[in-house]
Amino acid sequence: MPEGDTVWNTARVLHRALAGARITSSDFRVPRLATTDLSGWAVRESASRGKHLLLRLATPDDAHWTLHSHLRMDGAWRAYAPGERWTGRPAHLIRVVLRSPGAVAVGYHLHEMTLVPTAEEDQVVGPLGPDLLGPDWDPAEAVRRLADHPELTIGEALLDQRNLAGVGNLYKCEVLFLRGVSPWTPVGEVPDLPGLVSLAQRLLAANRGRWTQSSTGSLHRGQTSYVYGRRAQPCRRCGTAIRKEELGDRVTYWCPVCQPEHPGPAESG
Repeated sequence: MPEGDTVWNTARVLHRALAGARITSSDFRVPRLATTDLSGWAVRESASRGKHLLLRLATPDDAHWTLHSHLRMDGAWRAYAPGERWTGRPAHLIRVVLRSPGAVAVGYHLHEMTLVPTAEEDQVVGPLGPDLLGPDWDPAEAVRRLADHPELTIGEALLDQRNLAGVGNLYKCEVLFLRGVSPWTPVGEVPDLPGLVSLAQRLLAANRGRWTQSSTGSLHRGQTSYVYGRRAQPCRRCGTAIRKEELGDRVTYWCPVCQPEHPGPAESG
């Protein structure tokens, strides 16, 4: 699931593969960049911002540009050794190929891919809220942004990247379960927004650097989540069947007993 921690991990993989190298050839398979040639450009760094990936480059005359891509639900980058078989996804999903002397980076099913001057990155990531895994993480600002829309359900508000950047559907469901909050609770009625925001940051940070996302502490298959992906299975706390329903345009998993529609004081996570 490409949430904030997955994109952070992806940025690190690309940084290790490409940083400091010059691109020997590029192949863009999206109309907007189809004629773009990055040959000779140097890779300065690879970074993440919420669910956005920023590959920062320098031209031969040292002009700085950023290749921006968004992973959404199904995008991915993979790094291969020269000559290695590309096994990440079907070939028809490839959107870009960047070759360097030591590695080949392949982007699959990427969205919103753009090339912008690095000084103008705010064109693509400026509206985002504080990044849970970034140097700009500011929990007070994240709480303020959430509280600005008290009528929204907390489930929808957590997914709005303008409030805080990096939470996706998995972490939304897991954080709300751990805090004992129904996904349909209006933001203005959530007992402890700072506690909820703090827990979200801790969960993403705990999974940074590994590909298995776990909110339970277990890395074993079938034991990594409390509610996400567990429809009709027994709640790990009370045994009630986990429910699944649409909230906004995303599915939500929750326990109707541990997350009552009219919550009392939230349990600490």
